[in-house]
Amino acid sequence: MSEEKRDYKETLNLPKTSFPMRGNLPKKEKEILKKWEEIDLYQKVLERKDKNKKYVLHDGPPYANGHIHIGHALNKVLKDIIVKSRAMAGYFTPYVPGWDCHGLPIERAVFQKLKKRKDEVDPVEVRKKCREYAENWIKIQKEEFIRLGVMGDWKNPYITMKPRYQADILRELAKFYGKGLVYRAKKPVYWCPNCTTALAEAEIEYKDETSKSIYVKFEIKDENFPEKSYFVIWTTTPWTLPANVAVILHPELEYQLLKDEKTGEYYIITTTLVKEFEEKTGKKLTPVKTFKGKELEKVKYQHPFVDREGFAILADFVSDETGTGVVHSAPGHGEEDYIAAKGYDLPVLAPVDDYGRFTEEAPEWLHGIKIWKANDIIIEKLKESGHLLLVEEIVHSYPHCWRCKKPVIFRATPQWFIALDKGEPTLRETALSEIKKVKWIPEWGEIRISNMVEQRPDWCISRQRIWGVPIVAFYCEKCGKLIATKEIADHVADIFERESADAWYEKEARELLPEGFTCPECGGTEFKKEMDILDVWFDSGSSHAAVLERREELSWPADMYLEGSDQHRGWFQASLLESCGTRGKAPYKSVLTHGFTLDQQGRKMSKSLGNVIPPQDVIKQFGADILRLWVSSENFTEDVRISNEILKQIADVYRKIRNTMRFILGNLNDFDPEKDTVPFNEMEEIDRWALTKFSDLKKEIIKHYEDFKFNRIYRLVYNYCATELSATYLDILKDTLYCELPDFKKRRSAQTAIYIIIRELTKLLAPILSFTMEEVYSHIPGKKEESVFIEEFKGEIPEERELLPVWEKLIKVKSLVNKATETARAEKLIGHSLEAAVTVYADGDLYQLLKKYENELPYIFITSKATVKPIEEAPETAIEDAEIIKGAKVSLNKAPGKKCERCWMYSEDVGKDPEYPDVCPRCAAVLKKIDSRGE
Repeated sequence: MSEEKRDYKETLNLPKTSFPMRGNLPKKEKEILKKWEEIDLYQKVLERKDKNKKYVLHDGPPYANGHIHIGHALNKVLKDIIVKSRAMAGYFTPYVPGWDCHGLPIERAVFQKLKKRKDEVDPVEVRKKCREYAENWIKIQKEEFIRLGVMGDWKNPYITMKPRYQADILRELAKFYGKGLVYRAKKPVYWCPNCTTALAEAEIEYKDETSKSIYVKFEIKDENFPEKSYFVIWTTTPWTLPANVAVILHPELEYQLLKDEKTGEYYIITTTLVKEFEEKTGKKLTPVKTFKGKELEKVKYQHPFVDREGFAILADFVSDETGTGVVHSAPGHGEEDYIAAKGYDLPVLAPVDDYGRFTEEAPEWLHGIKIWKANDIIIEKLKESGHLLLVEEIVHSYPHCWRCKKPVIFRATPQWFIALDKGEPTLRETALSEIKKVKWIPEWGEIRISNMVEQRPDWCISRQRIWGVPIVAFYCEKCGKLIATKEIADHVADIFERESADAWYEKEARELLPEGFTCPECGGTEFKKEMDILDVWFDSGSSHAAVLERREELSWPADMYLEGSDQHRGWFQASLLESCGTRGKAPYKSVLTHGFTLDQQGRKMSKSLGNVIPPQDVIKQFGADILRLWVSSENFTEDVRISNEILKQIADVYRKIRNTMRFILGNLNDFDPEKDTVPFNEMEEIDRWALTKFSDLKKEIIKHYEDFKFNRIYRLVYNYCATELSATYLDILKDTLYCELPDFKKRRSAQTAIYIIIRELTKLLAPILSFTMEEVYSHIPGKKEESVFIEEFKGEIPEERELLPVWEKLIKVKSLVNKATETARAEKLIGHSLEAAVTVYADGDLYQLLKKYENELPYIFITSKATVKPIEEAPETAIEDAEIIKGAKVSLNKAPGKKCERCWMYSEDVGKDPEYPDVCPRCAAVLKKIDSRGE
C-alpha cells in the first residue's frame, strides 16, 4: 500500500439521492399538479376501487363570490384529507365539488355596477349578468381549490344555477306542494331595508348596538281603574310604536297599581321592577292595588299618538328582568308578538315599506321617513304629548344582515312558508327524530341543531329578489285565486330543465302553464306570476336530491356532510328539513363541524385589524403542503389559530419530516427491493424491533384517520420522525449503513426495514402532505404505481412483539448513556460520543438483559466501547436518572486505543492489520473485500 494517507470517504456507503433537501414547494407543487392532471388522477383512483364499497362526502357549496379565504382552505383541505384517507383505506370515494350561485351578494354586486334599483331593471338582463359574475368566480375559485391539492371531479362540479339543478330545486318545492306544507301568509320575518329582502335566521349576525330605550305611558280606558291610570311600557325600538295594537303581560307575574302623589297619576308595573323604575325616574310611588297579570287581560288603553284603542293580552315570554314587565306589542314587527296576537285576533300592522320608510298607514308626520331617523321624531312627539316618562341609552345585541352588515328589522309582509308543525308526524318531529340517528362530530352538534330545530319558526322560503329560482305559483286575474300545485310546479320544472329558470321572466304566464289550463275556482284564463324567488338555503338544501340522487357515482344518503359550525343553522339544517319534508329521512349519516379561523391572539380575521392571512399568500411563501400540515395540526372541532409565526413552526416540523425521508432515500440508493430484500425472520433484531414499532404506528394512524383525529397523526408522525427514527433507530443504523459492505446482509437488513418504513409512511402521510409524499414516492426504489394515491394502506407490517419490552429497556438505557455523554461533552472530556467508553451498572433482570446484548451495546449507544457490571460496583460519580430508567447507572471514560479513520470508532486493535494501519479490524476486512473486487 502507498504510504500516502488513504481517503476512506470513497469506501463508505454515504447517502445519495436526487430528492432535494429544500422542498421549494411553491414551484414543485405546480409540477405535481400538472402530472395529476395529465394522468387524470381522480378517475384513475376511482377506477381501482370497488363501487360497492362507497364512501360519499357531499360537498357543501361555497358561494361563487370572491377569492377563497383561509376558512375555505381549512374546509376543503379537511374534506380532501378525509376523501383521500378513505380512498387509501380501500373505499370508492367520489368527490363532487359544488358552487352556490344564486342570491343577494351576487345580485348586489351586479346592481352596484348597474347603479339602478330593483324596480328599474330588466330581470332577464340582471340574471344574465349575475350568471356571468358567478361563472367568473367559479373559474377563479376552482383554480384556487385545485392549488390546495384537493382531488375531485373538477371537470364536472355541481353548480346551482345550471338548468337541471334549477329544475330539481323546483321539483323539490313541488313535493312540498304535494304534501300541503307550503302556505303564503302575512307574518313578521327578518327584513333588510338595505338589501330589500326577507332574510333567513342563518343570514343574521348579532352585533352590539347603542339604542335609545324609552318608558312610555299608555292611558287605560276602563271604569274599574282611577282616572289618569296608565300601563307603563318599555321599548328599545320607538319606531315600532305606530304599529302597536296591544300590551303584553305575563299571566302569573305580580303587577301593582302605583300612585304618583306628585302628579296624581297611576302606573301599572310588575312588582319586582318598581324600585328600579323609581330610581330611574325619580318618582315616589305608593302601592294601591296588586294584580296577577291574568286579571288585567283585555283591559283597554288609548294609543299615545294614533287614534286607536288596544288592550292587554297575555304571554309567557314576558319577563320581569328589565323594563316594566309590560311589553308594547306590534305583531307586525315581532315574531313573539305575532304569535301572542294570533290568539286574540288582533290586526297585524307593518306601516313600513321595503326600503324601511313609513307608509301612508303611519301617522302623516312620519310618511316617507326612514325608521332609524323616526326614532328621535317619535320620542320628541311623546315628549310633547306628555306620554314620555324616561329616555336612556342602552347597549344591546341587535340583529344585522350578514351581507350588507346593516341593522335589520322584523316586518310583516306576505311571504311563503313551509309549515313545520302540520301533519302526522310533523316536519319538526321527523327532523328531531332523524337528528338522533345521525352521528354528530363533535357530539355537541346534536344538541345544538336539535335546539335550533325545536325552537325555530316555520321556514320562510321566499325572497324579494331577482337572482334565484322563482317560486312557481300563479294568481287568477279574474278571482285572485292562488294556484300552487305539485303538477304545475313539475310541469314548469321541465321547462326550466330545457331553458333555465330565466324562462319564468321571458315567458307569459299562459306559456308556462299547461295548455288549456283554467282557474279551478272561476274558470278564468288570465293569470299573473308570483315574482318572489326561493331562499338560497332551499337551493343548497336541495343538493342531496339534485346531486346525490342524480349522479350515478354518488349515493343517498351521504356518508358525511362537513362544514363550519355555523352551518347547524345553515346548510345542515336546510338540507335536513328539505330531506325530511320530502323523504322523511336525513340526507346524511354523519355530520362533522369545524371551528372558525382566528389569529394568534384568538381574534377574528378582519381587514381593519390587518390580521387576514389569504391562503394564496401562504402558498406563495411556504407552499400548499405547509397549509395542509397546519390544518392537520389543529383540533379543528374548535376555533383554530393561524399566523405567520404558527406557519413558521409548522414549516420547521415539515423540514424535520422531509429531512428524515431524505436520509432514508439517500440510504436506499443502491437497494433493489426485488433482489435485496431480507426476509423478516432473517433480519437483524434491531430491524425487526423497528418494524414492529412501525406496525403499531401504522395501526394508530389508520385508526386516527377513521376517527378524524388528524392532529393526533400530526403529533405521532412528528415525534416518530424526530425521536424514534432520527434520534434513535436511524442514528444507530448509520454505522451499519455507511461502513459495512454494500451487500452485507446486516446492511441489507437495515435497508429492508427503512424501505418498508418509507414506503408505508409515504402512503400514510399522503392524505395530509399530498404534494411532498407524491415527490417522495417517485424517489422510492422498486416497482410503483403512477401515483402514491393509487396505493392503499392495506398490508400488515411483520411483527415480533416479544422484542418491544426488550428494546424499550435498551433504548431507555441508551437515553441514560446519552445523558452521560452530553455531560462529558459539556465538561470537554469528549467531543463526539464515539470517543467514549461507557460502563453500565445494573442489577436483576436488567443486568441479565444488558449482559446478553453486551457485544451490541457500542452500536446501540454509538460509543466505541460498552461494558456491563453489577450495580454495586458503580462509583459515586456514576450518573443515574430514575425518570429515564430505574436500577441503572452509567460511568464514562475516554475510549482506549486509536480512532479508526474509516468508521471513527476507537479501538485498541486499530493497525493490527499492517495492510490497513489506520483502521479497525472490521473496516480492514471490509476494505480487503472492496479492494479485491476493485470497487
